[in-house]
Amino acid sequence: MANGIIIIDKPQDWTSMDVCAKLRGILKEKRIGHGGTLDPMATGVLPVFVGSATRAVEFAEKGDKEYVAGLRLGLVTNTQDTTGEVLSRAEALPDQAALEAVLPAFTGPIAQVPPMFSAIKWEGKKLYELARAGKEVHREPRAVTIHALELLERQGEGDYLLRVRCSKGTYVRTLCHDIGAALGCGGCMYSLRRTMAAGFTLSEAVTLEQAAEGREALLLPTDSFFRDCPALALTSPRQEKLCRNGNPVPFPGPEEGRRYRVYSPGGDFLCLSQYQNGQLVSVKNFFGG
Repeated sequence: MANGIIIIDKPQDWTSMDVCAKLRGILKEKRIGHGGTLDPMATGVLPVFVGSATRAVEFAEKGDKEYVAGLRLGLVTNTQDTTGEVLSRAEALPDQAALEAVLPAFTGPIAQVPPMFSAIKWEGKKLYELARAGKEVHREPRAVTIHALELLERQGEGDYLLRVRCSKGTYVRTLCHDIGAALGCGGCMYSLRRTMAAGFTLSEAVTLEQAAEGREALLLPTDSFFRDCPALALTSPRQEKLCRNGNPVPFPGPEEGRRYRVYSPGGDFLCLSQYQNGQLVSVKNFFGG
């Protein structure tokens, strides 16, 4: 039975769910979920959780992400990227210095209005369904954080590559659109490559072709996702029994309020726990199939 995490370098024109469906066939496992949706035009890091590791998906979706995005100035579309219908073009474009000058205004906590072409629901319907029907509804701005925003290179007349490190819920194409609006010429996204998600990077990613060849051998252990949390090994069968039954485990010594990877005396990864009042309290269990 396949259990673990595989980091896929998602190909262009595939949805994240397409990747999951493909891996279900490769790994012969129905329980598969991904840690953060990528639009079809995007490529790059897509963490996929398999078997019992799917219990960690909720944690993966909350983390920061990093991208290399292509910003095209002078072009506005209804999808905020180059796959959409062109709404306007600008002939006069600002220079690179003007772009660099405006980037600090988009760094740190900012408010974004979600795009109409998104999966956010409004009165039970996804916004992109309304958009495809030619409708537009009011969307409240959402608070997101841009931790880093850096101009990497100029690729052509009005085309620039940006490195973006951002919080959950950030729409990079909306960021491109808003930067263009701030410059007065309009803008949209022409490419997107995710370089980090859930703490995993492109150096750990494999293609779907490599996944088909390597299968289970390419699965990372589930506890690798929690590698930033210190490890604790239980010291007795009684402690292990308490843990497996979902009970707090008395364990003197750890730091109050901190999360830990908890292992059985034999080295099996059991759960992610938080230390509270002298006890390890399970946050999420990972034992069992």
